[in-house]
Amino acid sequence: MCGILGIIDKSPKKNVGYDIFQGLLMLQHRGQDAAGIITYDHMFHLKKGLGLVLNVFNVKNLARLKGNMGIGQVRYPTIGRGSPEDAQPFYINHPFGIAMVHNGNVTNFYSLKEELYKKNQRHINSTSDVEVILNVFAEGMEDKEFSFDTLKRGVLEVMKRVQGAYSVIALIAEKGLVAWRDPLGIRPLVMGKTNNSIAFSSETVAFDFLGFEIIRDVRPGEIVWVKKNLEIVSEVLISKTPKHCIFEWVYFARPDSIIEGIGILEARKRLGRFLAEKCKKKGIKPDVIIAIPDTARPAAIPLAKELGVELSEGLIRNRYIARTFIMPSDSLRRTSVKQKLNPVVTELKGKKVMLVDDSIVRGNTSREIIKMVRNAGAKEVYYAVYSSPLRYPCVYGIDMATRDEFIAGHYTEEEIKEKIGADELVYQDLEMMVKAVKKDRNIDFCTACFSGKYPTRVSEKDLLIIEKERKESKKES
Repeated sequence: MCGILGIIDKSPKKNVGYDIFQGLLMLQHRGQDAAGIITYDHMFHLKKGLGLVLNVFNVKNLARLKGNMGIGQVRYPTIGRGSPEDAQPFYINHPFGIAMVHNGNVTNFYSLKEELYKKNQRHINSTSDVEVILNVFAEGMEDKEFSFDTLKRGVLEVMKRVQGAYSVIALIAEKGLVAWRDPLGIRPLVMGKTNNSIAFSSETVAFDFLGFEIIRDVRPGEIVWVKKNLEIVSEVLISKTPKHCIFEWVYFARPDSIIEGIGILEARKRLGRFLAEKCKKKGIKPDVIIAIPDTARPAAIPLAKELGVELSEGLIRNRYIARTFIMPSDSLRRTSVKQKLNPVVTELKGKKVMLVDDSIVRGNTSREIIKMVRNAGAKEVYYAVYSSPLRYPCVYGIDMATRDEFIAGHYTEEEIKEKIGADELVYQDLEMMVKAVKKDRNIDFCTACFSGKYPTRVSEKDLLIIEKERKESKKES
């Protein structure tokens, strides 16, 4: 999972580098391993590196990111080891001069990497899948005069050969910005505007900060070309039933974002109301409800209201610790839980406590939190999860786990309850989770990590390669 942002301004004297920097700060939750920005003013200016946005950029290197169009990315690794060579953006000089960022995951990365070398002697220097997308896109446009048809040819080549999920923003020297999504629209991408500029972003929260008005989502299978004068040319190249990643609404996106017209906050509030009905059926009546900060709070508020139970702040978050979900190793996650959360004894001691969480992956984090709450004197601890059980690996850009790591893939809910040390465990039902997110909208989701139903072709060979790469990466970490 990553966050991407691109801005083009019609004023040739405007430098967009600092705006992209500020926008990436708003998307930092989508990736904490690396950050990068490239701008253009008759030549490319690039700065990227490992670490948070504030660690990678400073006044000096931002000052040289000149130009009225640019793209940026915050990354955490899925495909790839997360080395400095994997940081985005990437660029290529032929044809036309192209720089690129993307969000998603290419499931046939290794076979494409081999194919590109054998076919045209294209050497892929990293394990970042955007480099493969960039080279396939470039191959599709070779030996052609620049035009919208040429751009379409490049994007169609990507859609034909690249498997998986990808939302892409490309900067074409002297020509403008080009954006597209895979035909299923698995990963988000939205357009915004001001009087003088147009932008693309993974989430609308970047637009809120920068003062952009939302235009619309880039459609699945659509290419959008924004020329230097801000003229927009677009076309849906391949039309399929979209399969948007439901985990964006469950966990990953910020609650103040809107994706596909569905507010993240409102979706999580509905998830909480639906979960309350499940708690009522099980006859669970806690004394106090505690949201595990911060993702679960929007769901915990309506859940507490429906149950008629006090909602309190029983766990205080240290905001200087990164998101434990996307940390590269289990030992780091366990250590960070203790650094990240501290119990409020006065809110927990002697009470039946219901903890509300967005999901359970391996169960180790949940177990540490429950242990922490018990040590603070809780009489009983219930664990309520507003998503359904996670059982299968995501191959589309969320590096949550390999198949053998999912606790719900190997144990029943009763067994999970025992393993994490809860007195009661309540999961959301899959169909109710989907219903809560979509409300009354005609929209379909990818639920592969919950259901095992992958919307694209994913071979056993590809799964094994991805799992091997992730395990090796975690060992190195």
